[in-house]
Amino acid sequence: MSKDYYTILGVDRDATPESIKKAYRRRAMKVHPDVAPDDAEAAEKFKELSEAYEVLSDPNKRAIFDRGGDPMSGAGGAGFSGFGGGFAGGFDFTNLVDAMFGQAGGRGPRSRVRQGQDALVRLSLDLHEAVFGATKPVKVATAVVCPKCTGKGGEPGSEPVTCSTCSGNGEITQIQRSFLGDIRTSQACPTCRGYGTIIPRPCSECSGEGRVRTTRTLQVKIPAGVSTGIRIHLESQGEVGPGGGPAGDLYVELSVNEHESFRRDGDNLEMVVKLPMTAAALGTTIDLTTLEAEWEKSDVEDRSVSVEVPAGTQSGTRIGLKGRGVPRLRGGGRGELGVTLLVQTPTKLDDQQRELLRQLADARDETRIEAVAAKPGKGGMFGKLSEWFS
Repeated sequence: MSKDYYTILGVDRDATPESIKKAYRRRAMKVHPDVAPDDAEAAEKFKELSEAYEVLSDPNKRAIFDRGGDPMSGAGGAGFSGFGGGFAGGFDFTNLVDAMFGQAGGRGPRSRVRQGQDALVRLSLDLHEAVFGATKPVKVATAVVCPKCTGKGGEPGSEPVTCSTCSGNGEITQIQRSFLGDIRTSQACPTCRGYGTIIPRPCSECSGEGRVRTTRTLQVKIPAGVSTGIRIHLESQGEVGPGGGPAGDLYVELSVNEHESFRRDGDNLEMVVKLPMTAAALGTTIDLTTLEAEWEKSDVEDRSVSVEVPAGTQSGTRIGLKGRGVPRLRGGGRGELGVTLLVQTPTKLDDQQRELLRQLADARDETRIEAVAAKPGKGGMFGKLSEWFS
């Protein structure tokens, strides 16, 4: 033989099949005409490289070459035809893809055991559960390992046997003759579906899948301070793979329900309290029930708070109570509890009350008032109340 295929690929004569594939991949990426279009000899170099790989990757042809014979003598012609047909000199162009990216298209026997997919479930929380944390039961409908065959796919005592159609290769190859050379096509074996083995007695519980679907309940710990859209990651709690393969992960996506009295704004809790006009004018102390009242693990003294309202308080005034808001999910401390006061004007007055208000207006010279439009801004009454009542 005038060609030394080992030298062409740059490998030793005792190179393993994996070493030959890696060497071919490295060199093919440099000399392929599509990669090196400016190299006039690229086509010839790639043809020679492909021929070397075809011989050395085939145990029979390699043995003939090692004995000094011509492994290409029965190839049906070695004329190079360019790259429009996807092959050169009997070389199947898909070998290049296989060598670069591994066994493409499921070629070769496939393992029945595969990684399972991730799963996603959604969980609704009340506001106090999101703010203070909770442990919630979550029902998950996923695939689990078949309890009868423990993932093997066969009835107890039944073992997989080698497929007689593909002799365990997982694929069948067809060769078509053409004036350009041999065209080889491979496809997954239709008998064993590419696995290389057949289960003669599939498990009656899972029909040979090695997994069954079931609904189970998990206790999921919700950290304090979570909000809508946050996902909790539970490793290996998702779908078990075919053949009892490793389970994927489970993601629990949280959704926080609206509260009738409290609204969350970042790390703050906000609430609106209606206040009589007289109390706002004279000042007062109001006792408020906090969100802790809905959390059974809270201290009793935290379930209410007293708020001092200064005399002359205007509608829309916000009083911030530090450390009574939402615990910060990352970092210590809590936000504020914001109390926005909505001063109410009385609408139903008896004669005595109306006369008292008229006397107050006379005393304050407020019987004739010139209206002045207030300018809306981001803060103050307009800013806060618009968020609540828009």
